Amino acid sequence: MATSLLRRCSAGAFGVLLALLSLPLGRSEQAMAQSAIAPDETVECELLIVGGGLSGTATAYESLLAGRTVCMTELTDWVGGQISSQGTSALDEAKRQRELLFYAKGYKELRNRIEDFYNELNPGGCWVSVSCFLPRDANTILTQELEKAARRGKGTLKWFPSTVVKELQLSADGRMIDGAIAIQHTPAPGSPPLNTELLSETLIDSYQYEDSARFTKKIIQFVPPAGEQSGPADWYVIEATETGEVIALSGVPYRLGLDPRSPLNPSSPTETGDPYCTQGFTYTFGMERTAEAQPQPKPVHYDQYAPYFSYERRRDSGDYFDYVFTYRRIAAPGPRPEAKAFGVSVPVPGDISMQNWTWGNDYRPGTAQDNLIFSSAQLAETGQLAPGGWLGGLRVDALREAEENAYSYYYWLVAGDTDSQLGPGVKEPHPDHRFIAGLDAPMGTAHGLSKHPYIREARRIIGRPAYGQPQGFAVNEIDISRADFRDEYYQTALGPKRYLDLWRALAGLNTTAVIDDNVPAADIMRRTRSTIYPDAVGIAQYAIDFHPCLTLSPPETPGNTERENIRKAHGQAYPGQIPLRAMIPQNIDNLLIAGKTIATSNIAAAAYRVHSFEWSVGAAAGTTVDFAFDNGVLPYELVDELPSREPLLEQLQKRLNDNGNPTAFPDTSIFNLDWEAWRVW
Repeated sequence: MATSLLRRCSAGAFGVLLALLSLPLGRSEQAMAQSAIAPDETVECELLIVGGGLSGTATAYESLLAGRTVCMTELTDWVGGQISSQGTSALDEAKRQRELLFYAKGYKELRNRIEDFYNELNPGGCWVSVSCFLPRDANTILTQELEKAARRGKGTLKWFPSTVVKELQLSADGRMIDGAIAIQHTPAPGSPPLNTELLSETLIDSYQYEDSARFTKKIIQFVPPAGEQSGPADWYVIEATETGEVIALSGVPYRLGLDPRSPLNPSSPTETGDPYCTQGFTYTFGMERTAEAQPQPKPVHYDQYAPYFSYERRRDSGDYFDYVFTYRRIAAPGPRPEAKAFGVSVPVPGDISMQNWTWGNDYRPGTAQDNLIFSSAQLAETGQLAPGGWLGGLRVDALREAEENAYSYYYWLVAGDTDSQLGPGVKEPHPDHRFIAGLDAPMGTAHGLSKHPYIREARRIIGRPAYGQPQGFAVNEIDISRADFRDEYYQTALGPKRYLDLWRALAGLNTTAVIDDNVPAADIMRRTRSTIYPDAVGIAQYAIDFHPCLTLSPPETPGNTERENIRKAHGQAYPGQIPLRAMIPQNIDNLLIAGKTIATSNIAAAAYRVHSFEWSVGAAAGTTVDFAFDNGVLPYELVDELPSREPLLEQLQKRLNDNGNPTAFPDTSIFNLDWEAWRVW
């Protein structure tokens, strides 16, 4: 066990020096430096998946079916991310895609397993989704799905819960990840079980090598399988964390927060970008309706956060509270009454609601003083990129404040009488509820909050230079958005030249002609579909859905507002694709990116972040690695000759589609411009 300080290396003087040498948002020398750590255990695998959320689970699922040996680490002790440890167990799905059940194979199996587990798909009887359920059950369901995949494919899953990657070991030229050092924590003798304390109290300890009064640590080194390998890569590392930890640790170029306004992302509210304004994050919790009023102790910090809370939407009829309660009701175990509200049965004692509300338990900081995910500059300033210095890359104070905000929001729901957006006369107390806490509760925590906050936006890689994108590939707003770019706002915000460039980019098949003929922007007809990618390896559709950062710090400042014009991009999106180029980082050849950290702008990321997308991109990652092993190639070699034909890429796409993982929506072609049936809502 990790008890000797002699084999632990702290940042020390190296941290100060290397922080000064850091290169913001790009390759940095400190990412190459490694501390001398002697592991307690060395584990071999063909894939190391860092992060056990939905994308990591999907990667493992496909890899196990392919017979691979998979290691998967996860900060919490549950698989599933969004639907389990983050508590957002209400599937976000686009209407037409759901009607056709046009999803990746493993995601459809997940939906079937939910239905089999409960004997219905929507055991909570919620109205935000066709499927709301308990987060603790999601962990059980996904664990069973992975076990079945391992049996079917004869693969091996080495599961490492409560484990974080601390350091990466890079090759001499920096092109390969040769190994990774991780820390697994278990309760120290005499200490309480895991999930007793809040994440803000345990996060830093989880990333420290030394044993503590709270945790006993095991240092694990992950390495490729022993023996000579026949291909160019001995193994692959999959970035599937919620915030892009491996991206930061590896030093590959990435973006964070708002992108600068441009013809590709014309709705951005800033000309310069802003790494501190990311979407809000949320500690979810469960609350149960009771037959009688319950004691409702007031949180000590309630008065600080009360000015923020609101029902948000004015209603002409119906009870505001029941509107929110049934929105994400995740359990309705008793007989459901015939009476309806908002299209679902009215709530009765015993019903459980999961709370995830924008002007509620969303926490939305947006400045350098309070942001959650540290920027490149902040990581350098705090020494987290120095050898042995990584502590998760998050602001612990922001986590703590979000926890306080969530507890305060519950109290506002049951006892509050103010509303920050709708004014007086709307909010009434509803004391006939209880906050659900306990290790056997829906969130699986003694404190009652989700094990990890729901993260909507994270670090996003900048892909390799590509045809038409010499500064690095990304999926951008205009690749998926249905926005009315004729709105006068865009002419004013962009100016004449960039407004013309926007419309030339929207011309689709006619782009060359409108440029050659110097057609004015007002006369250019736009395409009415998403960008079609020759390297598509998955699918995604959801609205461009924002939970924006707020203007003032702290977010709960009375009278605070969302950042000006930040919702300009909010709205409908066309069915989109996941290009392989968005999953391939610069500089490192055996690292693939899955989940919300692929190469997108922050606007596109607002649509590419929901449950079915995460599964599709994870399925693509697992299949791509298997294909790369089989064919002795590196993933970037499948796309480096685009737009010329790539025969091996076509074989990969065939494998994906044959395995039930579609790379395009039905009727996708450059000639089909009729996607009206595919509106999200």
